[in-house]
Amino acid sequence: MDLPLIYHPSYVTPLPLGHRFPMSKFSQLHDTLLADGVAQPHQFHAPELPPLAWIERVHTPDYVRAYRDGTLDAKAQRRIGLPWSPALVNRTCIAVGGTVLTARLALECGLACNTAGGTHHAFPSYGSGFCIFNDLAIAARTVQHLGLAQKILIVDLDVHQGDGTAFIFQADPSVFTFSMHCEVNFPGTKQTSDLDVPLPVGTEDAEYLQTLATYLPDLLTQVQPDLVLYDAGVDPHVGDRLGKLALTDSGIYRREMQVLSTCVSQGYPVACVIGGGYGDDFEALIYRHSLLHRAASEVYRHYRL
Repeated sequence: MDLPLIYHPSYVTPLPLGHRFPMSKFSQLHDTLLADGVAQPHQFHAPELPPLAWIERVHTPDYVRAYRDGTLDAKAQRRIGLPWSPALVNRTCIAVGGTVLTARLALECGLACNTAGGTHHAFPSYGSGFCIFNDLAIAARTVQHLGLAQKILIVDLDVHQGDGTAFIFQADPSVFTFSMHCEVNFPGTKQTSDLDVPLPVGTEDAEYLQTLATYLPDLLTQVQPDLVLYDAGVDPHVGDRLGKLALTDSGIYRREMQVLSTCVSQGYPVACVIGGGYGDDFEALIYRHSLLHRAASEVYRHYRL
């Protein structure tokens, strides 16, 4: 079996003209992986809409209902930062299903990658920072509920702290949250992860990768997770509009190889989501996101999963 990948065909629906986060990013990533020979069509799995019960294991029923019905108040809608539409509701729910499917395939195959996901700023009763439902938290809760995994490690390397995820699991020893992020960046008020590693503005490849190497192997030994959920945000890149760190393309690729090979070589299955990435050069941004899948394909072949 080849590396399992998750494709989101509903993501081709664009947001209003001029919006700076085109929803075509997700389908374009899929197309790039095929065009560059990183993946073949048979590797892609399309998720389905998840049961509401999955979402409500993390989010309050009132919030879920208000978002789905389009009745959130204006302040709550502004905090999310995305214009509401029925198409976005559908996309958001399918994204949750996609990350749950990624987790299930990772547990089955050892490694799996989403072409979306990483909405780590969503809290139980509200969305924030372009994040509506917290797919990482929902995936963790769902695989636990299904009896597929109990101890979960969330490795969040998006440039912004995974504040919603940290809050959701703050009193839950079955899920360990690790966030390595820029110390001076959104969110202004940080939550407390099980392990937070704030990095100074302008951190470059060598320092970043050495810091990661200092923590990740020991974390795996300490936590011994049944599953690793990896948020591979590319917004630490030097060209990212919202990042403030200074990783290169090479640094991002080396980061992905480091995370995946460290986990897989020790027998820990990894489910990957793409996380954040914000750039004016759309093609360059798609390429940066594809580095996760390129690295995962290499690791999958090397370890003969």
